[in-house]
Amino acid sequence: MIKMREQELIVYKEFQKEEGSLLHDMAWLMEHYRDADADRQEMAGLLYSCIHRLLEMAGNHGFYGNLWHCYLANLLVNNENSYSMACEVKGKAAGTINQAVLHDIGIFKELFDYDFSDMIRVLGVEVFGLVMDYAGSDDGGKVYNSRIRDRICALAVQFTRDHTPEEMKDTVTEFYKDYGVGKFGLHKAFRVEHGENGVRIVPIQKIAHVYLEDLVGYEIPKQKLIENTEAFVEGRKANNCLLFGDAGTGKSSSIKGIANAYYEKGLRIIELYKHQFQDLNEIITQIKNRNYKFIIYMDDLSFEDFEIEYKYLKAVIEGGLEKKPPNVLIYATSNRRHLIREKFSDKGEDRDDLHRGDTVQEKLSLASRFGVTIFFAAPDKKEFQNIVEVLATRHHLDMPREELLLEANKWELAHGGLSGRCAQQFIDYLLGRKGNSCL
Repeated sequence: MIKMREQELIVYKEFQKEEGSLLHDMAWLMEHYRDADADRQEMAGLLYSCIHRLLEMAGNHGFYGNLWHCYLANLLVNNENSYSMACEVKGKAAGTINQAVLHDIGIFKELFDYDFSDMIRVLGVEVFGLVMDYAGSDDGGKVYNSRIRDRICALAVQFTRDHTPEEMKDTVTEFYKDYGVGKFGLHKAFRVEHGENGVRIVPIQKIAHVYLEDLVGYEIPKQKLIENTEAFVEGRKANNCLLFGDAGTGKSSSIKGIANAYYEKGLRIIELYKHQFQDLNEIITQIKNRNYKFIIYMDDLSFEDFEIEYKYLKAVIEGGLEKKPPNVLIYATSNRRHLIREKFSDKGEDRDDLHRGDTVQEKLSLASRFGVTIFFAAPDKKEFQNIVEVLATRHHLDMPREELLLEANKWELAHGGLSGRCAQQFIDYLLGRKGNSCL
């Protein structure tokens, strides 16, 4: 029989309501299920309720194996406290906090090692065995994708192999170093939601598996983007970056590529739309003290001359009293070099504008605050055909070269012209064609 020690936790103290209630109920059962005056039927009902919550967790998170262990591991990897956030990306922290954490991990070790066989026998709840060796689906759940799910399940198994609280503490600390803690540690990319409770940074569960090497051509633009991003994640000076040029040339794919390439080095991407620019200061407040590097990403950025949201962005990038934190950069993609629509009246006579030069400078000032600008040009005919051939080879399309290029030329004439996106859409068309003889 175990004392209900979860109330003695001092660092790993704050859990979400539903998660914390399950821990409380299970610990209470561990302490009281053999009490002489216990209502066995009521306790069995509580245990059935705990089983239900563990199974729901398995469905939502995609967990498998020992669900009790997965639940405890999930608590540890999501609890953002002074210790876990100090260890994220950097590793072991120094100071007295280690003694407090070891105290808490000792309690978690008791919970991990608990033998449920006597409780199952006394309460007659044999079905509890289902959660001790649960076979889940191959896909991740609603909360995690399969990559994150597998890491947490593997961590739960490793905890069972740790013989002492000290070993268990080392294991979770190493996890914080390798993957981080909480939503920023486990996920690569995020979106912003503004609800009743204010601004929330919400994980994007399934980010496209695009890698920089998947983008055919554009070696000079990609290298410029890589150099700036590597300087950023390595703690050197780096610039806000504007990727501009023709539609379908791989600007957005390049951003997805760096999100996948530098996740292991602590890079995270937060996608933001221009109607959310008023939330920029709150977003930065939430991330500025974390050990990760954040790129705030704005796709297809442009403004009509009557739109004023760009003023929020100008102030944040450079010009406000509060200095932009060193762990935040802004990357944007746009079809426009100067972002804000310009008119001929900006250059010529306009009797309604007494200071025409100031108006022009105002419209150019936003683009000038991006220290690095990278141009993505539309491919010429030869480059387009090369992209088609490379993509066809990657997807194992067995089609005569002359026929492939002839069909590709027909496709681009009818579907938006020469671009990498058009080439990919053509290959997707061939792959999806019913009865495809090319496969």
